Amino acid sequence: MLCTFRSTTKREKYHLLDKVQWNEPGAHYSLVDKETLPRFPFSIDQEGDIYVTQPLDREEKDSYVFYAVAKDEYGKPLSYPLQIHVKVKDINDNPPSCPSAVTVFEVQENEALGSSIGIFTAYDLDEKNTINSILKYKIVEQTPKIPMDGLFLVEEYEGKVQLARQSLKKQDAPQYNLTVEVSDKDFKTLCAVEINVIDINDQIPIFEKSDYGNLTVPEDTAVGSNILTIQATDADEPFTGSSKILYRIIQGDKEERLGIDTDLHTNAGYVIIKKPLDFETAAISKIVVHAENPEPLVSGVTYNASSFATFTLFVTDVNEVPLFSQHVFQAEVAEDVAVGTKVGNVTARDPEGLDIRYSLRGDTRGWLKIDPITGEIFNVAPLDREKESVYHVQVVATEAGGSSLSSTSFFHLTLKDVNDNAPRLARDYTGLFLCYPLSTPGSVVFEATDDDQQPFRGFHFTFALGSESLQNDWEVSKINGTFARLSTKHTDFEEKVYKIPICINDGGRPPLEGTVDLPVTFCTCVEERCFRPAGRQDGMPTVGMAVGILLTIFIVIGIILAVVFIRFKNNKGNDNVENAQASEVKPLRS
Repeated sequence: MLCTFRSTTKREKYHLLDKVQWNEPGAHYSLVDKETLPRFPFSIDQEGDIYVTQPLDREEKDSYVFYAVAKDEYGKPLSYPLQIHVKVKDINDNPPSCPSAVTVFEVQENEALGSSIGIFTAYDLDEKNTINSILKYKIVEQTPKIPMDGLFLVEEYEGKVQLARQSLKKQDAPQYNLTVEVSDKDFKTLCAVEINVIDINDQIPIFEKSDYGNLTVPEDTAVGSNILTIQATDADEPFTGSSKILYRIIQGDKEERLGIDTDLHTNAGYVIIKKPLDFETAAISKIVVHAENPEPLVSGVTYNASSFATFTLFVTDVNEVPLFSQHVFQAEVAEDVAVGTKVGNVTARDPEGLDIRYSLRGDTRGWLKIDPITGEIFNVAPLDREKESVYHVQVVATEAGGSSLSSTSFFHLTLKDVNDNAPRLARDYTGLFLCYPLSTPGSVVFEATDDDQQPFRGFHFTFALGSESLQNDWEVSKINGTFARLSTKHTDFEEKVYKIPICINDGGRPPLEGTVDLPVTFCTCVEERCFRPAGRQDGMPTVGMAVGILLTIFIVIGIILAVVFIRFKNNKGNDNVENAQASEVKPLRS
């Protein structure tokens, strides 16, 4: 069974057109909700008439499905339940709604007439595609009305907002507020629309003056100094890419010695020195500056003469110090070059063209000299890499006349190693010993080194005895590149110090060989330590000398005591005489 009922908000009880009825009298009727709704707005009486007991709202629920049941007086079903489908018919009971509190659109300056700004879409809760939900749009107010009212129109049914009368300028008004009336056949709603005008780069920067005149600056003005302030303005929206101004020097500064920084708040341009000025190469410069925006100009707008300015820069001469071609000069030679060899050279120039004289400073070893005219550097003494692998000196360039201004640079001479040092023992080996008497042949280990530069893979020395006469008693064997072992061939040695000559060869180019004496002591050992009785050593006094020293000390002490005793006796006698004299002059008592 299908029933249709109009949506309503009234609370009276409404009778549905349809009813249910069992063929025989005495049936009891009831309704069963199929959907288990929070509220069930229907009822049935015992005649089978169905009623609406609560207001219906299609926007809340547009249909209902339930069952009608007929039972006998004992509660036994008389038939299968009858399904009833109720459809709620829409009425125009909802006014149009705005899509938001304020709908915002944006439009660029200079948009053509008829350009679409945006589509304004309101909504209605009534049934779609019916007369109850058809909406109409109309602009009822524009704020501000600058430069005129009626700048915008809205398509009546589609809601498209368009430019109606002329293009917009942000300078006239950056924002417009429209009141749009939205209506259906029974209701009207007012909605707010905000239209923001977006600035476009249709204004060029304009200099406050085209010629900033003459500017005189000494050539030694410090890098970073501000030498001039220039100013241009732009009528586009402030603090945007359309109004920001960049200043660019397009003529008169090929060496790029100048730069221009822009003040982000005022758009002022500060002309600064980026590189040192030079009177000798650019005494007078005609500088041309172009003011431009980082954003491109819109089509049809171009920069003109108003965006260009000039000034003339006069650089005055200052007596400057000589200039070296490099801050550090470097050279490399072998350490065994002959005295008088040219090992390097330096160059400098004077900006004013004066002659230069060179000298050295910091030649602590006295190895070098410099030609004062040419700047060529020679060695005047043998070089030694083992003392200085890189030799550092300062070079001074001084003007030959006038103020005698000078400047300094550095000369670094790297000495390449030459195999000019024979191998030697790595340390003092006076403490080597073997316990006497030997029970079995013994040995000691020693290390060799070389003052020359160590090869990449390390030293590789060879070792041999320095005398053939020792070969019956001793032998030397290599452990690795720097260590060797000296061993005895028998046990028949005296208790004394043996100095064994050892030949050490470095295998270099050319190979060098050094002979060293390795002292080995044979001594009595106590707890594996060499015990050597202390004999008389140089400077130690004999017994007679010790007795003489003691007697001398006693005599001196006796003399001191005698002098003290005599002086004590003399002082006591003087005190007795003074007491006697005092008693003689004592006055009589009355």
